[in-house]
Amino acid sequence: MNTHALNDSTVPLHETVKAIYLTVDDLKVAASILYNAYVDDPLFIDIFQAEKEGYESRLRSAIREELNAFWVAEQPIIGLFDKERLIAVACLTAPDAAFGAGRYWHWRLRMLLTAGLFGTKQMLEKEEKVRSLVPAENFHMLSFIAVHPDYQEHGLGHVLLGAIDSVVDEDNKSEGVSVFVTVAKHRSFFNDDNYEIVGQVSLSHVTGEVMYRKK
Repeated sequence: MNTHALNDSTVPLHETVKAIYLTVDDLKVAASILYNAYVDDPLFIDIFQAEKEGYESRLRSAIREELNAFWVAEQPIIGLFDKERLIAVACLTAPDAAFGAGRYWHWRLRMLLTAGLFGTKQMLEKEEKVRSLVPAENFHMLSFIAVHPDYQEHGLGHVLLGAIDSVVDEDNKSEGVSVFVTVAKHRSFFNDDNYEIVGQVSLSHVTGEVMYRKK
């Protein structure tokens, strides 16, 4: 596994923070960090039908299944660690299309059982629509990015973006990285790292922008 040493003077923790690919033992904590970050996200509120009983359970299950699928497919899951504590997570889909909208049949089955038919279809539809708007053939997709609540407002999101950029830059097959953004403040966050809006996607009741950072 590659380890990216981090040294960002804007982060008080910079001397102890490092970016590392996660191991299977880190996935439970990663799922918790991602859940806290996305429980109020408009897209997931819509996809997993927050108005219906069991929303939190469906979202937790979906995030868990996504992380497991990333792990099985050996896709990049990057974590920021403060010493031994996992404090931020990012999940990327690498350029190989095998892990794209097709997904593994067992992932689909487990997702159907946990998140339901509507949620599963919406997640796959979102990915297909995003891919269709990116001006590249081979690129990474940023599926999740989150910082632990105790560590927010310290610039760690930008440190994590830097680690993502390193992964993309080191992959000779990749032309860049895309992300789907539904929250206004997140647009400026990605724009700071040279992501540009390349299109708009409407999914059910939610509209967002597809942003892309060329390598």
